[in-house]
Order: sequence, then structure tokens, then C-alpha cells
Amino acid sequence: MDSLAKLRGIEYKVTNIVASANLGLELDLFTLARDIPEIEYEPEQFPGAILKFDEPKATLLLFKNGKVVCVGCKTKIAIERTIGKTLKMLKPRAKKITKSMKKPKFEITNIVASANLGMGLDLYTIAYEVEDVEYEPEQFPGAILKFREPKASLLLFKNGKVICAGSRDEKSIEAALRKAKRILKPFASKKG
Repeated sequence: MDSLAKLRGIEYKVTNIVASANLGLELDLFTLARDIPEIEYEPEQFPGAILKFDEPKATLLLFKNGKVVCVGCKTKIAIERTIGKTLKMLKPRAKKITKSMKKPKFEITNIVASANLGMGLDLYTIAYEVEDVEYEPEQFPGAILKFREPKASLLLFKNGKVICAGSRDEKSIEAALRKAKRILKPFASKKG
């Protein structure tokens, strides 16, 4: 997965991938937080511990049952490296190994990408004319366009910039951006 891809005149950049995995370990989050400085655990605030890495730049939510959620990576390779690094760090400290695995499988649950549609957008008209658009400028400067197919939500801004979230693969991102450009073209404003 490239961090920058070009799609028929629309360049987009993957800015974040969220993935989940099972490390096959039972974890004592209190002990891990005490022994590893990169781990924060405040069970009154959140039931999981938070592990932050500088390289690759990522944050993992760790749960007692060995499930993890990885946030912040921009490529599948970075997710693989981060989960591998986490397993290597935690396996010797695990309370119990529930599944012996060298390379845990991960599932991508969300990809966030940014793009520029190359045209200014009249958000008021779009909100009025286009189905499934929410726009409350006093709350947030962008409009929200939701697609059921492909499953994605797009934050639209007057200058034509877009943030696409909710897709699980790049094919869906590309389809959502193409669809958005086609639907929004009649509402292009003169200035972005």
C-alpha cells in the first residue's frame, strides 16, 4: 500500500490505518505498565493499556486477552513490523500463551486517506441538494458525505480537500473518491 497514490487525476495519501490482531497471549496490564516505560495503563479511564512506538510511529491498545488495536501506521508493512515488535516485547512477560504464533494475522478495520478533488466546493448547495450530506458550519467547517457503497465517510472542505475514512482497503477509497468527484462536480464553486 503506497502512502501516495494517483487515481485518474486525484492524488490521495493514506494517513492512518487501523488494524486489529490477537497476539495469542494473556497479559497482566498492571505489571506491563510498571515494567515497560512505553506502556500507560489507567483502568479507571480505559480498560486497555496504551503502548507507543516511535519507530515505526504507532500506538497500540493492548487488552488482557491479548487482542490489540494498532493505530497510526500508513502501510501494511509498518503494521506487520509494529505487531511483530509488540509480540517480541510482550511474549516473555505474558501471564500465559494462549496460541503459539510467530506472526499474528491482522485485520484492517479502517483506512484514512486525504485527497484534493481539484475544485472548490459549494458546501451549502451540496448539503441542500445531495443525499446523505450533513453540514453544520457553526459546529465544523466541513460537510460530511456518507456512502453505503462503497462504505466510506468523506469530510468535504470548501477548498476541495477531502478526508476519506471507513474503508478497509484502497480499492474502496478509490471508488469513494471517484464517486464523490462525479457527484460533486456540478456543485464546484468558482473559488476554493
